[in-house]
Amino acid sequence: MKLIHIHGVWPLYTNTFLLITAAGHAVVVDPAAEAETYLAQLKENNATLTDIFLTHGHYDHVGSVAALKKATGAKVHMDLADAKGDQMYPLTPDLIDAPWPAGNSEYQVDELTFRIWHTPGHTPGGVVIACGDRLFSGDTLFAGSCGRVDLPGGSAADMQRSLALVADLPLPDETTVYPGHESFTTLGQERRSNPYLMGEVF
Repeated sequence: MKLIHIHGVWPLYTNTFLLITAAGHAVVVDPAAEAETYLAQLKENNATLTDIFLTHGHYDHVGSVAALKKATGAKVHMDLADAKGDQMYPLTPDLIDAPWPAGNSEYQVDELTFRIWHTPGHTPGGVVIACGDRLFSGDTLFAGSCGRVDLPGGSAADMQRSLALVADLPLPDETTVYPGHESFTTLGQERRSNPYLMGEVF
């Protein structure tokens, strides 16, 4: 598997990712860059986009969804709780043709097994997604912090519960955490030092 890190557009520079399987099938996580950026990477790697994974529905994580779906026919996966069609949550249910199932779930793309846990708090439909030794945490968990809960749809109580879930995920400390913004970290580092994940702050 090949993992490509792509920065989203100014000014928020969302962390976005392409995962390409040995068979040349690709998954994009939170496509916030211009669609052409992903299409160029797909062409360069002789890959076909099959799936679009969204950790939540905020505008800075979904900017290229419609264009990529139109260009590739990829399935869009997101919790429908975030499909509101407004300024903060621009996607509508008709674009989400493969909603995340209720409860926690798994999804297979060739040799890659993705595990999805629902983590509301930053938004009602937030999720974190694990693939092997990687955790794509969206805006639930950051290095040393967590996502905001004061935006529309946010909930401090939900975030506390979600962070407790993340702290107890059946993943080793060596798991690399790829958050939606800022620097990467490890789950062990956050378990040891992140006051939000440790339940010391909220």
